[in-house]
Amino acid sequence: MNGGAVELRQVRYFLAVAEELHFGRAAERLHIVQPAVSQQVRRLERELGVSLLDRTTRSVSLTEAGQRFLPHARAVLAAADRAADSVAEFRVPGTLVRLGTSEGLGDRLDPLLGAFARLAPSAALELVHAPTTQRLQRVRDGSLDATIVRGSWPGSGLDFTPLWTDEVMVALPASHALAACDVVSFASLASLPVRLSPPSRNQPLYDLVVSCCREAGFEPVLGKDFTTAQDTLGTLGYGRPHWTVFYRAHANLLPVPGVVFRPLRDPSPVMPTYLATPADRRVTPELVALIEAARETESR
Repeated sequence: MNGGAVELRQVRYFLAVAEELHFGRAAERLHIVQPAVSQQVRRLERELGVSLLDRTTRSVSLTEAGQRFLPHARAVLAAADRAADSVAEFRVPGTLVRLGTSEGLGDRLDPLLGAFARLAPSAALELVHAPTTQRLQRVRDGSLDATIVRGSWPGSGLDFTPLWTDEVMVALPASHALAACDVVSFASLASLPVRLSPPSRNQPLYDLVVSCCREAGFEPVLGKDFTTAQDTLGTLGYGRPHWTVFYRAHANLLPVPGVVFRPLRDPSPVMPTYLATPADRRVTPELVALIEAARETESR
């Protein structure tokens, strides 16, 4: 071991991946975003000093070390659950905050969760992953207390509190000549097709990229739709040359063979991020703590 401490959360995330053999399904089962699962499992592997999983772009499997660790992981979590149950009658009920999230939060998520736990220690945070339009509707109908969204969305019945801004980066094949540049200008991308989420799924990001292309003097050549990060990046690394975009916070968790991420200039795109809450309900102390926790990630 490397001198730190194995966390129960890391063991729980590993167990979900080991049983699902798929990071996406494990994330859905845990009700969190996929990059958070990947990051915590990697931290567990670093702490243990061994690889627990063999990962390819198409499959996940247990290594021999992972197979040996698996029954112990189950035993540790079962013991932790029994320990928690033994004191259940003494608990003081805390406030549950149901927060909508998205995959693109990347390395902002863990600091946000840590800051919220410090600022609102008696509250519990439940993360819900769903498409943006569904999350906004669930805030309106009360099944979510709030959701984090990027860009401007129809705001009927909602209040939007600014949290942070994120740089938008280009993802390119590592074999392309532009990959050698430290910074990529929009104009240099004019001849390459771009994969974007369609406006029906992510209107703000689609509009931002298209407007930047037009400001740089060209109309983007639209390729196939952006599907999932894993599939899109797999195709990008080894298919015909094209490009797509990722938020820096998401790109920081995506070391992908065959793909590089570079800052964009002329223009330099950024996307504002907001906390959407119901307009007709008071902002609770827990939501105030959540806003403060999110803003702390901006000053990191």
